[in-house]
Amino acid sequence: MSLDNPMNSSEKALIVFFRLTMGWTFLWAGIHHFGDDKFVVGFLSHVKTFHDVYAPLTNPAIAPMLTYLVEYGHLLIGMSLISGLLVRVSAPFAIMLLLMYWTAHMDFPYIENVNNYLVDYHIVYAGVLVYLMVKRAGHVFGLDGLLEKLHLTHEYPVLRPLVG
Repeated sequence: MSLDNPMNSSEKALIVFFRLTMGWTFLWAGIHHFGDDKFVVGFLSHVKTFHDVYAPLTNPAIAPMLTYLVEYGHLLIGMSLISGLLVRVSAPFAIMLLLMYWTAHMDFPYIENVNNYLVDYHIVYAGVLVYLMVKRAGHVFGLDGLLEKLHLTHEYPVLRPLVG
């Protein structure tokens, strides 16, 4: 969002649409898997291409902590994107999760099944999240725009990159 080329209303609508739909995707994933202690172990037990990387994460000592992080990570990312609060903070974590899921689903060169050759929805979603970061999506009908105007962010410049 530069000063010499302001966003038009259709671009703002597209940004809000992508932010809300990506937010709902993560929020639903968090809600759907919440309380399912077997989700992470079940998901990682089907890894083929990067089995040696992901197999240690199914260790009974690690799996409960990882399950907790995944569940609450999905919830926090979803709430961040839907509210437009700290989008620049949550989007990189969302991209990291999506790339991990992409590699975990991989049976090189196919992803999940033979219909997806190298690229699947995880890569598309990651691209949408990069777009949202670049376009400062939290400022388009989101809380990042409001927070940036607060006296607190002007008094403490270290907080400005969080609301971008």
